[in-house]
Amino acid sequence: MSRFLAIGECMVELAQTGPDTYRRGFAGDTFNTAWYARRCLPAAWNVTYATAVGNDATSAEMLRFIEGEGITPAIREIPDRTVGLYMIATDNGERSFSYWRSNSAARMLGEDTDWLAATFAQADMIHVSGITLAILPPDQRVRLCNALRSSPATVSFDTNLRPRLWDNEAEMKRGLTLGASAASIVLPSFDEETALFGDATPEHTVARYREAGAHIIAVKNGASALTLATPEGITEIEAEPVDKVIDSTAAGDSFAARFLAGLAQEEPPEEAARAAMQLAAKVICAPGALVPSIFEGNSK
Repeated sequence: MSRFLAIGECMVELAQTGPDTYRRGFAGDTFNTAWYARRCLPAAWNVTYATAVGNDATSAEMLRFIEGEGITPAIREIPDRTVGLYMIATDNGERSFSYWRSNSAARMLGEDTDWLAATFAQADMIHVSGITLAILPPDQRVRLCNALRSSPATVSFDTNLRPRLWDNEAEMKRGLTLGASAASIVLPSFDEETALFGDATPEHTVARYREAGAHIIAVKNGASALTLATPEGITEIEAEPVDKVIDSTAAGDSFAARFLAGLAQEEPPEEAARAAMQLAAKVICAPGALVPSIFEGNSK
């Protein structure tokens, strides 16, 4: 059985539904990608989510949720730790985040190299993000990237830049470059790249990640065209029109899921990117990170 694996932190999500009301769920960038990948890949594919949890009731509830969504958990249990929590407030579709994750078990994801090697050994494709790297101590960050580099899988890296999670800008640059060097597919967002690295154009972003070793780079650019770079060349793909953005929380996560699902099934990269942009355009028109209504009536 082919296996898609995402690794990172799944958290308790509190999503704003009104001025003083929030809906509780479970989400997190790489988990969101696993959730959408489960719906974009055929049943013959196994979708696994690798993370660390505590031995408390909330951790157990999260694992039940993951399994209930058709995703196989690959778990490190760390006693005396728990899962993180984040709150999303939205204003005209734009999100702001507040985090509570200092005692999150996922901050120890890179501690056990044997667990990492065993977890990655059976995967055909692995997805990781800049957020996953940001929450780890520097030594664990290096261990995780070394394990990714040593795995037989195709590795995808979504830069997913969150400056508040990094100690400083220099460490953030080093961390993102390290993550990209372990991947053959890199999924950056141009606004983040130009803010951090000073890239003048998406082509500059492409050149930098090609130098890091990536073979396929999809530079997302909001409502502007996506820049897709493959070994065959660079293509611009116009963004899908959207009438009204409700919540952009999982735009990049859902894009990654559909794009990677397409590549995993040997779709041409341009075709996979167009389908991924179409999915992301639907996701941002609904509240919350996970939008099951999009897939109602879909046999996958």
